[in-house]
Amino acid sequence: MLRGLLSFQGPYRILNLSWFAFFLSFVVWFNYAPFSGEIAQDLHLSVGQARTILLCNLALTIPARIVIGMILDRFGPRITFTALLLYAGLTSIAFASAQDFSQLVLSRLAMGVVGAGFVVGIRLVREWFDSHQMGFAQGVYGGWGNFGAFAAEAGLPALAFTLAFLAGGHSNWRLAIALSGIVAALYGVFFYTQVQNTPPGKDYLRPARHGGMEVTSAASFWTLMLTNVPVFGALGLITWRLQVVKLTTPGVTALIGASLVAVYFLQAYQAYQVNREVVSGHRQYPPEDRYQIGQVFMLELSYAATFGSELAVVSMLPEFFSQTFHLSQVLAGLLAATFPLMNLVARPMGGFISDRIGSRKWTLTLILGGIGLSYLVLSRVSGGWWLPLAMALVMVCSLFVCSGSGAVFAIAPLIKPRVTGQIAGNVGAYGSVGSVIYATIYGFLPQTAAGNQSFFEVLGIGALMVCFLTAFMLRDPRVPDPATEKDTLVIGH
Repeated sequence: MLRGLLSFQGPYRILNLSWFAFFLSFVVWFNYAPFSGEIAQDLHLSVGQARTILLCNLALTIPARIVIGMILDRFGPRITFTALLLYAGLTSIAFASAQDFSQLVLSRLAMGVVGAGFVVGIRLVREWFDSHQMGFAQGVYGGWGNFGAFAAEAGLPALAFTLAFLAGGHSNWRLAIALSGIVAALYGVFFYTQVQNTPPGKDYLRPARHGGMEVTSAASFWTLMLTNVPVFGALGLITWRLQVVKLTTPGVTALIGASLVAVYFLQAYQAYQVNREVVSGHRQYPPEDRYQIGQVFMLELSYAATFGSELAVVSMLPEFFSQTFHLSQVLAGLLAATFPLMNLVARPMGGFISDRIGSRKWTLTLILGGIGLSYLVLSRVSGGWWLPLAMALVMVCSLFVCSGSGAVFAIAPLIKPRVTGQIAGNVGAYGSVGSVIYATIYGFLPQTAAGNQSFFEVLGIGALMVCFLTAFMLRDPRVPDPATEKDTLVIGH
């Protein structure tokens, strides 16, 4: 497959175009973090306000991944990804033009939708690759695209420094952020001209009804209702955090909370309308056309334990190295950056092992066990440890975490082809849900070396609990046969 990637032919051409689109969406999504200090200084923000903007970056990503999944299944990856990249350009310019805290918050909330770009390529890659190549292809897409976060951290400050002559000698963060969005928008146009939804001769299948996720049994419908609760719960946590930093009043917080409850029931009603005949028992899917939402839920929990913990750890690792080993902030940040960097190799590796080992379920289960144990070992690291040994443990932990994300999405696209976008959206949303929950827990812990050790214990125990559930409840996916896909409408390439 590596030779195919370099050939830039056939499905590999689509894979390369897709991961780079995802890469640019992540550059845009993460373009605030490297400038958070400068922006806080220029616009006179408090520490709480600066951290709130980081939280706003996650807020709408959670529901956006679900909504984008629905749009994707209806209109196809080509149009969806193009529109999202054009939108990334507009929101980047809006954020770069902000003059006060309120404008920063509003534009950053809007920017959170860009974080849903990951979902789009999952279905596109699913359409172009066979099941025996699915894990590796999805791993390359996810791992190389995720590198956009590192590129934003490392590349945008250098770009801002290069453009300093246009800002009176000061780092030109505004132009650097705006340019990241403009490049994404231009690539969106290029993407539209170069990509097709499916290979020649293959139809793009979509659900017969829209507005909610299609399920194939009444039990799956009620399971879907339960699994949506944590999604809205995470949004409630973000709302509460906004009140803590006094961005909202208790009255506004209560109003937002009531709105979240109303949206949940509206979403539940729409899902019921789509699946009414199944819930009432008036329609039964044939066995070969059924899937269980419970299997999707296990992947959601697994992604919270993998990618969700990755997002949380990347945010706290600089403080971990600084407080545990008394390093400078610059050196601590450089060491912490190696954690997401492992995505380049580890995520494709997790998918590749899932393709080859014979059981995708046990691949994911064993990796989750490795994640839990490595986090627990990290919880024992103290200032008396040899720094290179601590770094080696962090790299091993990162290897398990990133490969776990690859193993999750080696399974997700195989569950039900015509709703792959919605499945990927729901699984992806749980990555953000996990990061919000972990970040909230971290906020309650003391900001000391002991607090960091306790946080690693929480991550380790959480991963082992998911590992246990996966071992007993997850099943290897049945490789779908397109001939069994019934009740679908078809759109062109």
